[in-house]
Amino acid sequence: MIGKFKGEEVLILSIPMIPTDMPFEFKRLQFPIRLAFAMTINKSQGQSLKVCSLNLEHSCFSHGQLYVACSRVGRPSALFVFAPDNKTKKVVYHKVLK
Repeated sequence: MIGKFKGEEVLILSIPMIPTDMPFEFKRLQFPIRLAFAMTINKSQGQSLKVCSLNLEHSCFSHGQLYVACSRVGRPSALFVFAPDNKTKKVVYHKVLK
């Protein structure tokens, strides 16, 4: 989705696992993939998460959404933020405020 290989096909190699502590031999193939979940900021309201990663590549609608997203974890060390150029922009629609 993002990064060095954005838009390219990437092969995920399988790792052969052969246990030696079993009375019989077998081999299984394991893929080096980690389970992850994704949700929108609105959907995350009321959730408590151990670890949270934010993708701020696109602007947040309001500072309230950014607050909700950042406050889902208890420890700042468990919050990871991706923001290009280390900046994000708050979007305000002035027509709505009139």
